[in-house]
Amino acid sequence: MRRLRKLLTLASIRGFTLRVMPANRAGYRSGELALKPGVSADTLRHYERRGLLVAVERLPNGYRSYPVEALDRVLLIQRALSAGFSLDELAKLLRARDRGNPPCREVRALAARKLEEVERQIESLENFRTALRSTLRDWDARLERRRGGAPARLLETLVTGPGKGAPLSSPLSGVRFDRRKRQKEKL
Repeated sequence: MRRLRKLLTLASIRGFTLRVMPANRAGYRSGELALKPGVSADTLRHYERRGLLVAVERLPNGYRSYPVEALDRVLLIQRALSAGFSLDELAKLLRARDRGNPPCREVRALAARKLEEVERQIESLENFRTALRSTLRDWDARLERRRGGAPARLLETLVTGPGKGAPLSSPLSGVRFDRRKRQKEKL
């Protein structure tokens, strides 16, 4: 039995051919490329479908083979996403860039709009913080005034006032967070 194991190799199977990828190939397979910036192979395919990465060549075994430059492109995409650019914006900018039309002014204008949005969000959060502090002061006073184990009905103060169904002029009533923009981008 031991002797058979030594004689049996892949080369000894008639008609069997083992295809080996050349070691000197330039580029990365999906898994190799994905590992370097810490994304998934699915993310790479998504970037490819969205036009952020150019369509890649396929090896004889069907694997994708990304050029060496793809790593820099994925890193650029990741950094731009963290700066607030959307995939749609990046696809448009990178297409223009790939055609030889550097979109520098458009990139600058988009970044300026993102800063304006951040400033609005900070202002909204500061207003929310002020309103929440006021609500907590009100709730603390209500808790101090209650007798024994009587419920203070704190959450109800967010909806109605002391009269039946009368709206409360809660400091939180005017605070709204617009989540619609983010939801649209996710779709």
